[in-house]
Amino acid sequence: MASVFKWRGEEAGVFTDNVQQRLAHWNRHRLAPRLPDNDWESAFASDHETLVLESALLSMLRKEVAATAAIAPNDADGFVRWFEALKEVGPGQGDPLFPWLEKTATLDEMRWYLLQEAAGEAGFDDLTALTQIRLPTRIKLELARNYWDEMGRGNEKGMHGPMLERLSVALGIRPTIEQTVWESLALANAMTAMATRRDFAWHALGALGVIELTAPDRSAAVASGLRRLGIAPKTRTYFDLHATLDVKHSLAWNAEAIGPAVAEDPARARAIAEGALIRLTCGARCFDRYRSELW
Repeated sequence: MASVFKWRGEEAGVFTDNVQQRLAHWNRHRLAPRLPDNDWESAFASDHETLVLESALLSMLRKEVAATAAIAPNDADGFVRWFEALKEVGPGQGDPLFPWLEKTATLDEMRWYLLQEAAGEAGFDDLTALTQIRLPTRIKLELARNYWDEMGRGNEKGMHGPMLERLSVALGIRPTIEQTVWESLALANAMTAMATRRDFAWHALGALGVIELTAPDRSAAVASGLRRLGIAPKTRTYFDLHATLDVKHSLAWNAEAIGPAVAEDPARARAIAEGALIRLTCGARCFDRYRSELW
């Protein structure tokens, strides 16, 4: 399956530093709590321009994965088997970047990798909260259980987002949009676009689900690399946790969200497949860029 994915980013106007940085700044601004805009007409006009860019990004990403998504089964059991197989055959799986991070990367090289990951992090908790709006009850409940885990089950020290922030602070990482390669920004922008647009809600369900499916092995490799480099257990908790917890999350997500969504309406299979493949393709593009910078 991985051989199907050949992107031509240099030919696509949306795959540039300028466009991805603009989208990243816009997403940061529009999702931040604030008071009403005084000049709402100018804000609306600016939002319209940026929404056009976001739509162009989603259109390009969908074209990249359309052929593979089209062959996904549309019966629930068959689709879940196809979806779970992405862990082995999906874009970016088994990338040599992660054994290298685990066994070879220096502390400075690990810092650079984590800088890109932290700056491109869209926030799984917020994406889940945005995606679950008005979903069927069974699926909503599964996303709620996942969200509660992301929120540390009500304990601030157990919240996953701040764990990554604490690691960044401990390693002296100060991520900015301008320091981040466009591939990482595109991944975050795509995830945010799917979660915030209701016509892409099923895409977002697939994209979030495939993160849970594929993240454990990558997290385990990074955690092992941080351990090798002498990073204290409390500091690397984010990656240690996701190396194990996401396995359980993935099983529950597939059983209680992915399968029931397709069983209720087989037409959703194509959208869920596209969302998953978009997330994996964006990730694979990041891994390629990271290797080109680090090796």
